Amino acid sequence: MGRKAQLIILDSVGAARYRLAVTQDRFRRIALGMEGASESAHMGHPDFRVNGRIFATIAPAGRRGMVKLPPDEQQAFVRRNPAAFEPASGAWGRQGCTMVVFEKVDEETLGEAMTLAWKNAAGRIRRPPRRSGLRK
Repeated sequence: MGRKAQLIILDSVGAARYRLAVTQDRFRRIALGMEGASESAHMGHPDFRVNGRIFATIAPAGRRGMVKLPPDEQQAFVRRNPAAFEPASGAWGRQGCTMVVFEKVDEETLGEAMTLAWKNAAGRIRRPPRRSGLRK
């Protein structure tokens, strides 16, 4: 078996705590552990949905993922751990899509972000698709 990356995290008094970095498989298990979550695909890579809404994805290279957070929560995660979290580029990032670097995030922190993303998606009701054309 390959080596597992370890993160060294300093607690509030400066003591080092060791945690395993997240892997693509662990990201998937956390996402699918959310109530009502399912895995699908979007633009050629895995995504995770609840109520038909995407709350997380795994990037094509498999070294990063995305959690869709409310913008204020995104800012908090980026501020607390800028090596692990960054806004996605462009309008997606401004809307809360937040990239997660697997080798820089621990499971507990990812679980917190994933739960917020899931809650945000789960709380919304899926709208029926719009009908095109003229109404009779």
